Amino acid sequence: MRRNRFRLAVPVLAISVLATACVGSTETGASDDPKARATLTFWHGWTAPSEVKAIEENIARFEEKHPNITVKAVGGINDEKLNQALRAGGSKGPDVVSSFTTANVGKFCSSGAFADLGPFIEKSGLNLKKTFSKPLLDYTRFEGKRCALPLLSDAYGLYYNKDAFHKAGIEEPPRTWEEFDEVAVKLTERKGDGYEQLGFMPNYHGYETVPSHYLSQWSPTYFTKDGKSNIAKDPSFRAMYTWQRNLVKKLGGYAALEKYQKTFGDEWGAKHPFHTGQVAMQLDGEWRLGMAEATKPGFEIGVAPLPVPKDQIDSYGKGYLSGTIMGIAPASEKQNAAWELLKYMTTDTEAVVQFANAIKNVPSTRAALDSPKLKFDPRFKTFLDIARHPDSNTSDGAINGITYQMSLQNFGYEVEKGAVRDIQAGLERTAREIDTDIAQAK
Repeated sequence: MRRNRFRLAVPVLAISVLATACVGSTETGASDDPKARATLTFWHGWTAPSEVKAIEENIARFEEKHPNITVKAVGGINDEKLNQALRAGGSKGPDVVSSFTTANVGKFCSSGAFADLGPFIEKSGLNLKKTFSKPLLDYTRFEGKRCALPLLSDAYGLYYNKDAFHKAGIEEPPRTWEEFDEVAVKLTERKGDGYEQLGFMPNYHGYETVPSHYLSQWSPTYFTKDGKSNIAKDPSFRAMYTWQRNLVKKLGGYAALEKYQKTFGDEWGAKHPFHTGQVAMQLDGEWRLGMAEATKPGFEIGVAPLPVPKDQIDSYGKGYLSGTIMGIAPASEKQNAAWELLKYMTTDTEAVVQFANAIKNVPSTRAALDSPKLKFDPRFKTFLDIARHPDSNTSDGAINGITYQMSLQNFGYEVEKGAVRDIQAGLERTAREIDTDIAQAK
């Protein structure tokens, strides 16, 4: 079972103090001997039994290679608990930490919540560009400071009901957004004032349909070089919001879609609308394949990359990338030993491959992506290819974490329900809001 990935609807105040509170020194004059006997505390967010088992197995392999180091793993740690512990410091806190929220890296790095990994990386001789792809390197650093490394990754693509496609006479998944709209309308079956089947749920209250996941297919630039919001200047944003608003209209309108959305089961349960056939296409990450198949949906599942704008057809195959990150607690007195664990879990090919095999995530290193020991459903290769694609991308970091993305989503809510007539003017207002929020955070 896949853990709940970043959702814009969740509160962010829990970690807002990171921008103003000193949570520990980021000086990396670590003096502990990594070969001395030590016990490390590792905090992570996984809770499902299979995932916890996979973590424990990875740790056991590390301990076998480093018999002087014992690792105590503590699961179910969210960013709120992590923040509290890092602020408090002390011997009871963690040495190594992980988070599912890549959007908070800007906050982690700039506030000193995570230790600067630069000196450790330099001392180890680790070549990051050869080890990780650019999007993963982008979401683990902020303003020149690298305070995290990737631990597995997530790639977003398109799931589709092959039986529904066949019934509607659709032979291939759509490659452009224009084709996507036609397919979504063709797959939609109305029932009274509702739906028997919806081709696709475009609303931002839908599962995983947040602006950043859509926007990746336009390859946008969120900020200018001087750190100002770029959303009103980059035409990608206006194009995406315009496309989404038009698709909402084509599929029956905001009110009808919102009413239908309320009939959906939980995103992480067996009654997910794609599993039940309520929607014929779904934007989602690689974990959905295993979750959907486990429910025995009664139809054949197809997987493809998300469409791209017609004028970017050469970039078809790209997608949005995110993932889990690992860092070192700045208050830890065993930072050199902590680095050994972090380096092993994030860069050792065998460790990354076995962990990816166990929890069905995309490997985060180039070597692991190409490993013959990687085991996966043939359809999973779509996500491996998205992870390798040179145009795959991620959203930019910010000093106030996901706040700017919440502004984009709140603007999207207004656009899709028809409250915004002039999208360009709305983007200009939202850009000012983002700039004000970032200035206040600084």
